[in-house]
Amino acid sequence: MKNIIILTILAALFTACDTHPKEANSLDTAVLETDNNNAKEPKMYFSQSKWDFGTITEGERVEHTFKFVNNGKSDLVISSATASCGCTIPNWPKEPIAPGKEGEIKVEFNSTGKSDMVNKDITILANTNPVKTILQIKVFVKKKEQ
Repeated sequence: MKNIIILTILAALFTACDTHPKEANSLDTAVLETDNNNAKEPKMYFSQSKWDFGTITEGERVEHTFKFVNNGKSDLVISSATASCGCTIPNWPKEPIAPGKEGEIKVEFNSTGKSDMVNKDITILANTNPVKTILQIKVFVKKKEQ
């Protein structure tokens, strides 16, 4: 009787040990495949995604250049860059940015007709994951002295 109990316990242990490593291996493979797939995508890295112009007088035009690097493994293609209103004009590279290379997005803000604190978003659509990247500018516009 003791032999049957011992054999049953050993069989249960071997069965449990045998299936457990297979599950771990399949999970490890899934994680590695996911990491490899993500590594193939372009990645847009900005050293800064927000810019404060400070205080300007109404009617002034100011600009800032956001610099980025493609930290991915394939060419980065920006399909569009749009601002939340016509007073802000983004200019982006139209050619692909190779892995490891830098690019710039120049943003011009026209304060004509604006006053007080102004916040604007610049939405960039590219072949990255996620597809959308948001840059932000802010500026305090004081009225022109008459």
